[in-house]
Amino acid sequence: MEQTAANLTDTHQRVIRYLRISVTDRCNLRCRYCMPPEGVPDLRHEDILRYEELLRCARVAVGLGIHKVRITGGEPLVRKGLVSFIGALADMGGIRDLALTTNGLLLRPYAADLKAAGLQRVNISLDTLRRDRYTHITRRDALPAVLDGITAAREAGLEPVKINVVVMRGVNDDEVIDFARLTLADPLIVRFIELMPMGAGEWNGGDDFLPGEEVLARLRSAFTLRKSDDGSDPARADRLYRLAGAAGQIGIIAPLSHHFCRLCNRLRITPDGCLRTCLFSETETDLKPVLRGGGSDEDLAALFRRSVREKPTGHGRIAGAWQKCCTNMSRLGG
Repeated sequence: MEQTAANLTDTHQRVIRYLRISVTDRCNLRCRYCMPPEGVPDLRHEDILRYEELLRCARVAVGLGIHKVRITGGEPLVRKGLVSFIGALADMGGIRDLALTTNGLLLRPYAADLKAAGLQRVNISLDTLRRDRYTHITRRDALPAVLDGITAAREAGLEPVKINVVVMRGVNDDEVIDFARLTLADPLIVRFIELMPMGAGEWNGGDDFLPGEEVLARLRSAFTLRKSDDGSDPARADRLYRLAGAAGQIGIIAPLSHHFCRLCNRLRITPDGCLRTCLFSETETDLKPVLRGGGSDEDLAALFRRSVREKPTGHGRIAGAWQKCCTNMSRLGG
């Protein structure tokens, strides 16, 4: 089956290069903006795609021009066999950028093995540097393990390590400067992300929302800040900056107040095998009938092409409107 990158160009002339694969909906945290204290109902085991099925999807996607793959969850490291799955992806060929998003709790025991398997870098979700606040936000007393996981990732060479900070007014916005200072001595990329109205969490907008421009203004009031161009993918979601003399960088991701839909080049596969072309859209294509019903790789590729043709111009949500996506983030994979 001969395919080219042009097979995944949508009707708005966006070339799709980036696939996020969520391997599980399970998570070992209960973050307040993501889910209630008791969590959310788990997907049935039989509905979760097997690694072999995910690898088949990845092979077809790479044949269609995908060259960037990120593994997400839930928390991907809670799924057994993840290191071997990463290794199989790395050995596949055609994937230039292979990364993982994690909350970091389990990163210390896995970091070196992940690097040896072929993982290139990690994004670590961390919304506070204060242990009591971390316990409040996540409902788990686990900050020391996460900080150790960051150290382990750097020791293993999974760099640049990116720290993803969801900024919430009245919750953790007083730590913006503290997070920025992390980039002075270490080559970390700290990315401040707007709170998105999704799922069953208790913090989903309104008074909790802090726009990216306000975060940027706070940084400029404390530091000399300049734009940073690292020459990477022009469709990247974050606007990068560097503090004067800093080893690392700062990113601002503003999907509501400064959305980047016109540059969006990504697809998502949920753990139960649905292909989504927009994080906020409830529209998705179930891949399981082809994967488990005897369909060919060409049949699977046709579903990718059809979904990309139907990829919306943008998500249509703006700060202040708070039209909520009802699907839980633990299923979507961020």
